Amino acid sequence: MAFKVAIFDWDGTLVDSVEHIAESLHQAATELGFPALERNAYRNIIGLGMVEALDMLYPGLSREQMTSIREGYARYFFAKATMPQNVFAGMADVLADLRTGGRGCAVATGKSRRGLEKALLTSELGQHFDLTRCADETRSKPDPAMLAEIVAFYGIEPHEAVMIGDTVYDMDMAQRLGMPAIGVEWGVHDREALGQFSPRAVVGSVKDLRFALGI
Repeated sequence: MAFKVAIFDWDGTLVDSVEHIAESLHQAATELGFPALERNAYRNIIGLGMVEALDMLYPGLSREQMTSIREGYARYFFAKATMPQNVFAGMADVLADLRTGGRGCAVATGKSRRGLEKALLTSELGQHFDLTRCADETRSKPDPAMLAEIVAFYGIEPHEAVMIGDTVYDMDMAQRLGMPAIGVEWGVHDREALGQFSPRAVVGSVKDLRFALGI
């Protein structure tokens, strides 16, 4: 596959954090008296910006209620740092090999800037990325704004990059911009869901991802 830049989602793609996010959302909402939802409901919104995620989970929240849930979520989520052992096995090597091969690497995530900056440091992955974009500094997935900003930074066309992610929001975002995408099955959404957006490939292992990327 010919490309100049690989753009990665964070949670569920590079880092095994899906269950921790879901549990943090559950704890933050229920301690404020909001109903407990099925675990898959919390999982399904991972990848969206927090405002968009809470709008989907609990429609009609007031600004004060949303602020309270977000503060509770941050308290629970940041109680556990993202460490190198939380990075999916082999993904740090994928990033290193892409850089050695002269490809750019970037992140497009639904995380907040505060959350990503901490995770980049404690996961020890920060060294691999030229640029990172977060939902709270641009528009949330599946709007392709963050991908457009990344390709503009590199001075390339969308077809010269590839988006790698675990959610339909990643695949939809790439498709809207005309960017090739690769779905990974070890995160939130399954092969069938990811495949609805015509990615170049949906892979079930890091070995298969390496093959799809040609590294």
